[in-house]
Amino acid sequence: MWESLISFVVVIILISIRQINQYENGLRFTLGKFSGIMQPGWNLVFPIFQSYKKVDMRVKAVDVPDQEAITRDNISVKVNAVIYYKISSAEQAILQVEDFYYAVSQLAQTTMRNAIGQVELDELLSQRAKVSESIKSIIEGSAKAWGISVSDVELKDITLPEEMKRVIGRQAEAERDKRAVIIKAEGEVVAAANMAKAAEILSHSEGALHLRTLQTITDVSADQSNTMIFAVPLEVLRAFENIGKKNN
Repeated sequence: MWESLISFVVVIILISIRQINQYENGLRFTLGKFSGIMQPGWNLVFPIFQSYKKVDMRVKAVDVPDQEAITRDNISVKVNAVIYYKISSAEQAILQVEDFYYAVSQLAQTTMRNAIGQVELDELLSQRAKVSESIKSIIEGSAKAWGISVSDVELKDITLPEEMKRVIGRQAEAERDKRAVIIKAEGEVVAAANMAKAAEILSHSEGALHLRTLQTITDVSADQSNTMIFAVPLEVLRAFENIGKKNN
């Protein structure tokens, strides 16, 4: 009799062993009531009286599908994102919400549409990290009651209507033309200032203008196909005139 009883107990213990992996926590329920957290390793869950549920404590990624939203300046866009979160309290994740994975996904979609509606298109495109941080703080505030900690939110793709893409393309082209005109004008100002400075130096240096003229002639005559009409400066003629007077 004792042998049978011992065998029965051993069998009950063997079939009651439940393994919880290192990355998991387990919730034990006794007669339907939560009775404790099961840590990684072997745990006893007695049949009929007890049950348990595993909770994965690793970081999870939720891919938020494309959401149509309207920015504050009334431009329709499609945005998708990815949310990284982990369970900080297995007890709350199971007892406070029916399906925490589905709940986080739905919360993310609603929050993303609302957050995009509060910014203009230029801000959404240029300050994506700021918008992501705003979405993260809102989701984290609501999900905290479910025992969920949000580690990051990343906006992946922002899709604009084709008409808006063309408008932005024309705007970018106009901006490039504007910069080119400004740079060219600034270059002309610098060139004019340098030319004025050079002219000032040549006008006050005796013989400098003649040397510059001779240098120009040398540069032009390097190509034999060029035809050059050379105008003799008035200063050269006066020099010859002075030489003639001295000889007389």
